[in-house]
Amino acid sequence: CALPCQQIIAVSRASRHAQPMNGFPFATVGFDLDGTLLDTLGDLAAAVNHALALMERAPLAEAAVRPMIGRGAKHMLEEGLLATGGAPDGAVERLYPELLRFYEAHIAVHSRPFPGVVAALDQLDMLGVRAAVVTNKAEHLARLLLAEFDLADRMATIIGGDTLGVRKPSPEPIHAMIERCGGGPAIFVGDSIYDVGAAKNAGVPSVAVSFGFLDRPVGELGADHVIDHYDELIPLLTTL
Repeated sequence: CALPCQQIIAVSRASRHAQPMNGFPFATVGFDLDGTLLDTLGDLAAAVNHALALMERAPLAEAAVRPMIGRGAKHMLEEGLLATGGAPDGAVERLYPELLRFYEAHIAVHSRPFPGVVAALDQLDMLGVRAAVVTNKAEHLARLLLAEFDLADRMATIIGGDTLGVRKPSPEPIHAMIERCGGGPAIFVGDSIYDVGAAKNAGVPSVAVSFGFLDRPVGELGADHVIDHYDELIPLLTTL
């Protein structure tokens, strides 16, 4: 099994004690962060280009950075270096702390919630459904970013790429999300193959957002459902 059997049993036991409210089919709705809850492309691209400038590399357009997002900042940096002439030995290790320092200092200059996000979270609150974030971004950065938009305190749990020592598409962050939220039926919303893979590996349904940082057509992600706007999320979930 993907998780130690004791953890799976604990999640199963918790599920019996957390029933959805008001007939809603899910007790927890989990979200990816970058490209799902928040449009962070401008700030992530700026951080990559800051690191590239230290190597005297030409900046990348935001459209070029978009498909590099999803597996964490180090992967994004590696991809940025490869796209601009290669990654010399030691370059990633040297530039990664510089990228993080710049990003943390400019974390919400251009970033914004996607349209309809706050209203969807309001609806989940009214239904008594827990919202959570599972991201491959470092947890402290995820919390800092969400706090900029008064969203951190609205999450029942926030799990980052460094929280458990494993990242999506591992199922462990999704299982941990369910356990921390008290169990019960869950669904996961994301914009990448890592999000869909994590949900599938954890045995929960997935929703892909077509407006995210896609590296392929949304229909090729293999998600169970697709939405084009957050106005569609709660009506979709109600029917499942």
